[in-house]
Amino acid sequence: MSKSSIAIHLPDGSIKEVPAGTTPFQIANDISPRLAAASVVARLTPVNVTAQEKAAGEGESEASMYAAEDASAPRLVDLSTPLNDDAKIELLKESDPETLKVVRHSAAHVLATAVLELFPETKLGHGPATDSGFFYDFYREKPFTPDDLAAIEKKMAEVVARDDKFVREWEPREQALAEFDKDGDFMKTHFVTKFTEPGSNVSFYRNGKFVDFCRGPHVPSTGRVKAVKVTSLAGAYWLGDEKNPQLQRIYGTAFFSQKDMDAHFARLEEAAKRDHRVLGKQLDLFSIQELAGAGLIFWHPRGAMVRKVMEDWMREECLRRGYLMVYTPHVMRRELWKVSGHEGYYSGNMYTPMELDDADYRLKPMNCPGHILVYKNSPKSYRDLPQRYAELGNVYRYERSGTMHGLLRVRGFTQDDAHIFCMPSQIESEVEACIDFAEAVLRTFGFNEFKVELSTWDPKDRKSYTGSDENWNLAIGSLERVLKAKGIPYKTIPGEAAFYGPKIDIKLVDVLGRLWQLSTVQFDFTLPARFELEYVGEDGNRHQPVMVHRALFGSIERFFGVLIEHYAGAFPFWLAPVQVGLVPISERHAAYAAKVEAELKAAGFRVETDARNEKMNAKIRDLANQKIPYILVFGDKEEAAGAVSVRTRGKGDQGSMPLAEFVAKGKGLVESKSTDL
Repeated sequence: MSKSSIAIHLPDGSIKEVPAGTTPFQIANDISPRLAAASVVARLTPVNVTAQEKAAGEGESEASMYAAEDASAPRLVDLSTPLNDDAKIELLKESDPETLKVVRHSAAHVLATAVLELFPETKLGHGPATDSGFFYDFYREKPFTPDDLAAIEKKMAEVVARDDKFVREWEPREQALAEFDKDGDFMKTHFVTKFTEPGSNVSFYRNGKFVDFCRGPHVPSTGRVKAVKVTSLAGAYWLGDEKNPQLQRIYGTAFFSQKDMDAHFARLEEAAKRDHRVLGKQLDLFSIQELAGAGLIFWHPRGAMVRKVMEDWMREECLRRGYLMVYTPHVMRRELWKVSGHEGYYSGNMYTPMELDDADYRLKPMNCPGHILVYKNSPKSYRDLPQRYAELGNVYRYERSGTMHGLLRVRGFTQDDAHIFCMPSQIESEVEACIDFAEAVLRTFGFNEFKVELSTWDPKDRKSYTGSDENWNLAIGSLERVLKAKGIPYKTIPGEAAFYGPKIDIKLVDVLGRLWQLSTVQFDFTLPARFELEYVGEDGNRHQPVMVHRALFGSIERFFGVLIEHYAGAFPFWLAPVQVGLVPISERHAAYAAKVEAELKAAGFRVETDARNEKMNAKIRDLANQKIPYILVFGDKEEAAGAVSVRTRGKGDQGSMPLAEFVAKGKGLVESKSTDL
């Protein structure tokens, strides 16, 4: 039975009674015309939702286009959406972060509108918003050219200037499919078939004459897409399958103001300067050799020195925190991976088996089964638990050629893996200790901001996970309790858990504000059962331990790549491959240079002397280009005083200083792990 009026709960706690069918825009306008003009979308949270409604989802609404959603969950809706039930409502403006993806999705529709007006033979794919902008996939036999992209961007400006309203329309599913089939829109036919149910109504959005299958929401009109730019063109196979037609993917970005767009491109320009692939070559840190193969890293002496410092710190910290260091083989029998479940759940990311004399073997994609065998090799008592095994182990995962990216996504890498075997009563304290360790890693290496996600399973996708509902609920609850007890804000990501258990992902924020997924802590109740692990409890009976997986660097390669970009290759003193560069002014100062170098090395510093018969300024410039933290220059006056003239990276000439004073300063920087010079 439909209501004649509904209760709208406003953020200030007040409640407005309005006629059913009232839109968020009308509510905003009643409060203030200025608020209505500033609003972009509304966040709607239904109230008084029954259990039956919650289980059923949203019926013939945007949720019916995809999987049924929780009817009690907040969702973004158009300002023109008729409201027919009691709800909490928040009117979001351009300053609210959620609205940026809304304007970018609307910009994708503006792009598709422009493309069809210029090239009506084009077939449409889909056009989602992304973290950095948006894209739209098109099928057209003739490739787009740079001139086409310029024309498309010009036409987009015309579409924006027309200020056409985004209007949501509904159409019977069967009618929509018939129309798409008739027009040869094979991609739209696929999406409607996949994401809607027979007999349902299908959601479309219209702006002017352009209509697109879409669940929204959108900004009120095309005129709200105030700053938009086409950025690039790439190829993409339909459904990611090389056997399917190749699509043309046009990328773009959009903002609510030109100022925000200019700032975005300034960040991109800065990011390009910090590209670890460019700096890696410039600073001679690493390489990827075509003869050896893609995604395989060669560490050059300077990069290897940074890696050594990273690994030494990690090993020492592991030992200090009660871990036991282990090493496991790079290849193991295929049967092991069948027992662990990786053969079934993860084989697509593993290299093909190698047939040897006694069995098939696989390169290991991860270290956990090896650590399990170490645990299982001898009986364990409750007094032995927790057992914490750590390894900086080389692993190998198959990545498609188009997905690899310098150090950030590779085929062979070193994982700072650890696995903790413990009693169920110890799990939460061990997870908490892992999070503390992760925070220590990030802060030590200069990252003071991070975001946390809790990845859970999707109970409807049973084939992708192993273990009982009871175990999953127990594991998720344990991780939630730890995060709440520590007061760490987190976002729950359903469906992103590992096949064996939920996980906490810690994403660091770099100097440019970019998020990087590195550290992870995972609860595993599955592998101990698969391998029949045991310990003898205090009661004398045999019990099954639970297991925590954790990686804090994530991988040495990826973490190093992020470090390069975060510091633009100018590493902190304690981490720099060369900490001090020495510049004797002339050849007659070579003996003093050797004395200074010996004293610095005895103090534990990494030193390089430029003894070339070159001008002093040329030697200083060459060392500065290598981003060495300190350059020490000395001539007759410094030699006589047992001093050095100090040039600090980014600060220039700091004047003369006794060598002993410089040594003390350097030792302090190493000990404190300071990021300042």
